[in-house]
Amino acid sequence: MAMAGGNQVHNVFVYGSLLADDVVRALLSRIPQSSPAILNGQFSIKGRVYPAILPVENKKVTGKVLQGITDLELYILDEFEDVEYERVTVDVSLMDSSNKSQAFAYVWSDKNDPNLYGEWDFEEWKRTQMSDFAKMSAEFRKDLELPESKTRIATYESYYQQDGSDSPPAP
Repeated sequence: MAMAGGNQVHNVFVYGSLLADDVVRALLSRIPQSSPAILNGQFSIKGRVYPAILPVENKKVTGKVLQGITDLELYILDEFEDVEYERVTVDVSLMDSSNKSQAFAYVWSDKNDPNLYGEWDFEEWKRTQMSDFAKMSAEFRKDLELPESKTRIATYESYYQQDGSDSPPAP
């Protein structure tokens, strides 16, 4: 696992599949302290079991800010989000204190992606996808320690093709 050293801690706004403690635990081997928060803009992605956010007026995303994320954990999240997402600094509204805070967030890289549509339903995802997605996340995290680890996209695609289907069910 190649990573620059450092002892900083970071706040990361998460949404979608990273709201699930099982997925966060699979990736970071712990559940960091968090605060509920709001950010603008979220979309579903056709043929994927995870959502995307883009800066969009009048759309709010409910998520949470993971606090005390180490440099190593930030590296793991960067690798997990892969090239589909770009890590940016955002202003979020903390719901438990009404304060604003800065945090990193993973924003969809392709602003003109024709596969972005509609709303993403976390509760539906929990019922239908979370168990498999957490297993895929654990497989990704384990493979990340190998000298020639697969990208998260490759892990995702190979995991969901194991069951004989070409892609997971649409969200």
